[in-house]
Amino acid sequence: MKVLKSKALSPFGGLNFVLEEFTNLGLESLLRQYLPALANQSQYSWKDIFFTYWALFFCGGDCAEDVEINLRPVLSNNPFLSVPSADRLLERLKNLATPVDKVLKKRSKVVNELSYNDKMNALNIKLLKRLKAFKVKNLVLDYDNTFVYTQKSDAKRTYTKHFGYCPGVGLIGNKVVYVENRNGNCAPHNLQEDTLERMFLLLKDNQIEIKSFRADAASYRFVTINTVNKHVDKFYIRATVNDRVCEAINKITEWKKIKVDDSIYLRGSVLFTPFTNTARRLKQKHLLKEYRLVVTKEARRDGQLNLFTGEAYNYSPILTNDFDKTDDEVVIFYNQRGKEEREFDVLKNDFGWNKLPFSKMEQNTVFLIMAAMGRNLYDYIIHEFSIRYKNLKPNFRIKKFIFRFVCIPAKWVRTGREIKLRLYGSIPT
Repeated sequence: MKVLKSKALSPFGGLNFVLEEFTNLGLESLLRQYLPALANQSQYSWKDIFFTYWALFFCGGDCAEDVEINLRPVLSNNPFLSVPSADRLLERLKNLATPVDKVLKKRSKVVNELSYNDKMNALNIKLLKRLKAFKVKNLVLDYDNTFVYTQKSDAKRTYTKHFGYCPGVGLIGNKVVYVENRNGNCAPHNLQEDTLERMFLLLKDNQIEIKSFRADAASYRFVTINTVNKHVDKFYIRATVNDRVCEAINKITEWKKIKVDDSIYLRGSVLFTPFTNTARRLKQKHLLKEYRLVVTKEARRDGQLNLFTGEAYNYSPILTNDFDKTDDEVVIFYNQRGKEEREFDVLKNDFGWNKLPFSKMEQNTVFLIMAAMGRNLYDYIIHEFSIRYKNLKPNFRIKKFIFRFVCIPAKWVRTGREIKLRLYGSIPT
């Protein structure tokens, strides 16, 4: 086979349309406004830093070294940005880190390490507002933690016996609105009320009103629910199956039979006042409230009896202050938060969360938020571009977007005193 050499073309011609969209959104001025001022002699602006890392994700890369090897050679003459080296890229992001907050709780020997970055989270909210992500009424906020396993020098062992971090993430729909990192040995329920307070205050400061809140059993604590109650109208939280909850389940007299596929479930609800002992111990009985406990139970295959109920069932209780929805509507609405696991999969595999670049937690927090901003931008891009280009659909993962749109040969040429993009192919419109 004979090979004829020619001038290098960029294999990522479609990326220029993405960068143009970033420019049209005014992201350069947004970054310049909310990030620290740079020295006048700086060769690279914040636009160059952030656009380059986001472009890395939009080209299928997942680590900073890909910038040096795959992006810089083919984007050297791009009019939308100047591509820095990988070292410069990471060094600039390091400078955005804030110190880790270390908290030792009473009667505990574990030091809880929390890493939150108010400026980066505020920047993410400003970005989402520019993308018009909060136009929907009755916003629903989902909160959950996920494990990011890593062998970084400061990572602690999680209860799953692996080293890593356990970031808490707030989501409205599929938009990441808040990220707070915590070390692996900091259980999701520890100090969660403080995390939620910071998240709600950030949203309130940006005039974003949350109607409903959903979370798993890690939020089923007296102080956490009191915090949530201050900021939302309705909440839906998975209850922990303990002796008090089982006592409430025994009071349910009417069970409705539910058939899902080949499985049979029973569903009922009861009024319930949780955390009476905790409130008494903390001398906060005035904060006790009566809620609604919606319970779904399924017969155990092994026939083993529950110690407190005397029944051979598995229970899935949901605590809520919503007294208007039916039992089925409460369960269906709560189960919609299951999409969070898909979002975590997208963040980890499409936007680099599984390959953290730094050795310190506070620096990796900056990366987590920056990558989440890239995820939010992709959601906007794929929805906008799917309207203009018929070979795209709004539910495409970024890999399919790269194959269908980004990977088209192109180069910038100068003709008639203008710089124009020459595509060696076509994009269906």
